[in-house]
Amino acid sequence: MFEFAWPWLFLLLPLPWLIRAVLPPAKTRESALKVSFLADLEQIANRRAHTRLPRGYRQVLFALFWLLLLTAGARPQWVGDPLPLQASGRDVLLAVDVSGSMDFPDMTWNGQEVSRLTLVKHLIGDFIEQRTGDRVGLILFGSQAYMQAPLTFDRHTVRTLLDEALIGIAGKNTAIGDAIGLAIKHLRDRPENSRVVILITDGANNGGRIDPLIAAQLAAEEQVRIHAIGIGADPQQNSVSSLFGFSSLDLDEDTLITITQQTGGEYFRARNRDELKAISETIDTLEPAAQQAARVRPAKALYHWPLSIAFLAGLTAAALKLWPAPWQQIGLRRQMRRKPT
Repeated sequence: MFEFAWPWLFLLLPLPWLIRAVLPPAKTRESALKVSFLADLEQIANRRAHTRLPRGYRQVLFALFWLLLLTAGARPQWVGDPLPLQASGRDVLLAVDVSGSMDFPDMTWNGQEVSRLTLVKHLIGDFIEQRTGDRVGLILFGSQAYMQAPLTFDRHTVRTLLDEALIGIAGKNTAIGDAIGLAIKHLRDRPENSRVVILITDGANNGGRIDPLIAAQLAAEEQVRIHAIGIGADPQQNSVSSLFGFSSLDLDEDTLITITQQTGGEYFRARNRDELKAISETIDTLEPAAQQAARVRPAKALYHWPLSIAFLAGLTAAALKLWPAPWQQIGLRRQMRRKPT
């Protein structure tokens, strides 16, 4: 079915004539002297004479040009039949630690040493891309927790925002409880069996206003399932990093395990793709919640047709003004022959 997305734009159709009626005529400095033999002078100087269309024709052409522009602006489109929009019903919020310790390069990716946050970007980025049909959101937390991306089907944008995350953007400390509390706030109105939080951190809670265990109790009451991923190399692998205060011994695994147990989730250590695959499979075992039926009507844009016609018409008018057609020159010669000598 053919329709206009913005049909109200046609209300602007009389705008040029209204402006002309309201505004005063333009002042001109042209001389009032008229030279009757101007055509003869142009012929002597070997110049082309420009013939002008009658005023009525020019107004018609202008009106047609304006109508084409309004038609393109109204966004003509061909709308198809309604189609169902498939959605699994999962609502997954990723809570990623961006505190200062996440910058320490004690992890390995493709044989190279990388920082903990870099590893998270690689592993969780792939995880986000695989969540076809799920709504995914992103929380970044340090000393405070911020909603970087609300729940959305646009997984590519969420991954882009994760890739752009910077160390220390939310502070140097680790407010795990605040991150959980913010996730609960955004998930409590979603269907019960679809509320999932993936908590990713490398340290213990040392900031924020909410105790992580109290936040876990609230999550359990709101039926929010929390999976936790601990980041950091094993203690025997990062003895050098411990000299600088970034040892994985700072990771409070006991608290993370307690949080997951209270909310029905699981705890993992993120060292490679296989461990992230385990949490991906765990989320896939959740029963998708029934969502409100959504239908979408595919639309094919047609605005380029009137816009192209208007563009070609403008080029044609400019060409006729700058380079008169041969018939104009022929007509001028005939007029010159008819004049008495």
